[in-house]
Amino acid sequence: MPSPRRKISLKPRKKPSQSRAAETVAAILEAAARILERGGLPAYNTNAVAERAGVSIGSLYQYFPNKDALTAALIDRETATLLADLAAVPNHASYADGVVALVRAAIAHQLHRPALARLLDFEERRLPMRDRDLQVDRAAQACVLGLLRRPDAPAVAGDGATSAELLALDAIAIVRSLVDAAGERGETEAAPLQRRVLHAVFGYLGQPRAAEATAKTRKRTESLRPAG
Repeated sequence: MPSPRRKISLKPRKKPSQSRAAETVAAILEAAARILERGGLPAYNTNAVAERAGVSIGSLYQYFPNKDALTAALIDRETATLLADLAAVPNHASYADGVVALVRAAIAHQLHRPALARLLDFEERRLPMRDRDLQVDRAAQACVLGLLRRPDAPAVAGDGATSAELLALDAIAIVRSLVDAAGERGETEAAPLQRRVLHAVFGYLGQPRAAEATAKTRKRTESLRPAG
């Protein structure tokens, strides 16, 4: 009977407690990022990372027990920026501005360092990192739910909170699928991607009420104009 595979730990061995140690960890993570960007997964190993970071392999293993733990820490570093951007979305007073900020955050996460983002997406699917995925999903869902409560948000059809929660999850899926697909195609221009994603999100959730009111007023005005 084959022996069960040993579960690989993704947790760092220890966290840096002093500024110099924190600088060492930061150098290791940035070295890992640059190797992935320039050489991809075939060039990515702990020896190469230690050499590029200017530390001994023993120093690297002081903090990261294996390559997967290092990768997980790098994913955490990149995810922290996305979570900070999502946390700022509620600062926008209007539904429309908040949706724009949410979409910008997702696009910035993908296109800031696109080669790195694509490889980390691949690694995140391979590694047991479901808790991290849920953390981002919950933060994004909370953003959308908050935006749907804004005075200029479109009315949510259906049965109240449950419907709004489903709409939020759908909107997140729309943003993620479009942005991820753009990343896989190698797109690097944020502006055209933002226009497409906003078109899809506003098309699904609805336009701001003020915009709807303006459109209705324009139609009423045009209908009252004499022909010819």
